[in-house]
Amino acid sequence: MRPFYFCERASLRPNEPLTQERLHEILDYDADTGQFRWRPDSGKRAGRIAGCVAHSKVWVIHIGGRSYKAHQLAWLHMTGEWGRPAIDHRDGDTINNRWSNLRRATSTNNAANRRRPRNNTSGFKGVFFDRDRRAWAARISKDGQSHFLGRFATPQEAHAAYAAAAEDLFGEFARVE
Repeated sequence: MRPFYFCERASLRPNEPLTQERLHEILDYDADTGQFRWRPDSGKRAGRIAGCVAHSKVWVIHIGGRSYKAHQLAWLHMTGEWGRPAIDHRDGDTINNRWSNLRRATSTNNAANRRRPRNNTSGFKGVFFDRDRRAWAARISKDGQSHFLGRFATPQEAHAAYAAAAEDLFGEFARVE
């Protein structure tokens, strides 16, 4: 179980955009652990881990009345740019903000790297039972378009079709488990 951290806040002047320079002034980022810590000159919170896990299961840090996702702050800290359109966690763990685990992605790439939904009953991502045809089927989506991959005798065969399609469509972002 992960430890819970109390969310502390840093201040910015009203309407001041958060820049890489300002971020470096208030937070230290450890690229090996993915943790942010308040800088020594930040008062009583100096040296403490910054942020907490939000309800959306991402690490969030409050700065200047705004909540920032830690993976976006890591990208800003390391590159000087905001990670747009999205930052993907290679291992799928949205709390793991190690620099080696982060990569820029499109929304489609980010979605391709999601885990199998909890309500999936087949046990395989992209596989479902077609009750009308009494067969296992596979489906994959990219850029809002759904691609039907066929019907199969077993869920394992349907999963193999999904895995091949995911590799073709998403390459390094494909997650088939």
